Amino acid sequence: MRRRRTGRRGAARGLIALAAAALLAGCGIRTTTVPVDAGAAPSRVPCEAAAGGRVDGGTRTADEPAGGARDEAVAPGRRGVPLRVYLLCGAQLERVERGSSLPEEKAVGDPVRTAAALLTQLTAEPSDGEREAGFSSAAQAPLTVGGPHRGDPKPTLRLSRQPEDLPPAALAQLVCTFAESTAGVGGDTVVLGGPGPYEPRRYRCTEQLKERPESPVPSARP
Repeated sequence: MRRRRTGRRGAARGLIALAAAALLAGCGIRTTTVPVDAGAAPSRVPCEAAAGGRVDGGTRTADEPAGGARDEAVAPGRRGVPLRVYLLCGAQLERVERGSSLPEEKAVGDPVRTAAALLTQLTAEPSDGEREAGFSSAAQAPLTVGGPHRGDPKPTLRLSRQPEDLPPAALAQLVCTFAESTAGVGGDTVVLGGPGPYEPRRYRCTEQLKERPESPVPSARP
């Protein structure tokens, strides 16, 4: 008797399971016997900023220091070349375009001046709009850039700090920003040195570096 009751109970349970599966299938829900990994939740950080970079309306030109004073007056309605800098967003480097008062002839013919204008943008506080979009910068003031020391290769840029002493992400920002401008020396590279007598090095901006700015920046002798 116990065996028959056990068999009947097992059959009843099987019928209930089949009925439940049919009901779920009728509702458009596919049953599964294994856990399903839906992946991480989609990020809400858009990593997009309006053209001109500082989307809150407080555009800082390339010649304006972080303190607010400008090195030179800008004629009304006059705009220089747009400057493209790399900021951090979503643990990667993303390019942002900023407004500039730097005349085109000076941007092309003076790598040091171009680098100084770019560095001003990198060390400036992101605007409210940029912060809302997820942008930040690891490059912090005080940090300046000048020309080569005696005996350096001509395109060398000398920073006020040794490049290897900068946070890795900050150095990645500088390298990719400079290398993709007229301050670079071609081939997505830029020659950087510090204030001391140490030999400068040629740094390269790669796609891998843009994806992982905390990784070591590729470099070699100039």
